[in-house]
This record gives sequence, structure tokens and C-alpha cells, in this order.
Amino acid sequence: MNAMTSSLGQSGLRHIVMWTLKDEAEGQNKAHNMLKARELLMGCANLVPGIELFEVGLKTDALDCTCDVILNSTFKDAQALAAYQVHPDHLAIKPFMKAIVAERQCMDFWI
Repeated sequence: MNAMTSSLGQSGLRHIVMWTLKDEAEGQNKAHNMLKARELLMGCANLVPGIELFEVGLKTDALDCTCDVILNSTFKDAQALAAYQVHPDHLAIKPFMKAIVAERQCMDFWI
């Protein structure tokens, strides 16, 4: 199945973002900033209609993790994701995230 055919029977748009944080930023250590990032991200869980899943996970030292924070979300359609991305409350957390992040990975795909 190629990318064109896999999107024909779509049931949602998965939006995954993974961040690796700086050891220190905004006057705090990584552990503190991970918790604050989760709190800010979870504040976006119900910003727009069409959010079907919204999870934020944090690195667990005893487990195999290559990133510090992950957002795993599913949107009803591309319009819901687009509305989320430009929502003022979502835009408001971006300066903090940019200040604490060393590396960011993102992927959107139809499920």
C-alpha cells in the first residue's frame, strides 16, 4: 500500500512531535522543564473540536528513550489539525518550547 492509497480509508490524522530538551534553559534544569512542558501541552488538549486523542509522555530513565517529551495526538481531519496549530493558546506555548528545546522531530500521517 503506498501513501496515496493508505490515506483513502483514513480514520484520523496522527500528529506526533518529539522533543529533546537542553540540560538547562529558562533558569531551570531539564527535569523541571519536562514537567512544565507537559503541563503546557496538556493545556492544549481540548482547544479545538476534532481532537480525538491527546497524550503527552515524558522520558523514563529506566526505559529506552531517545527523546525527553512526546506529543501523540490524533485529529479528525486536516482542518482540525490546522485549527489547533494556529490557535492562540497553542501559539502562546511555542516561545517556551523553543527556549528549552535542543532538537525537535515531527511527523503527521493518516491512520
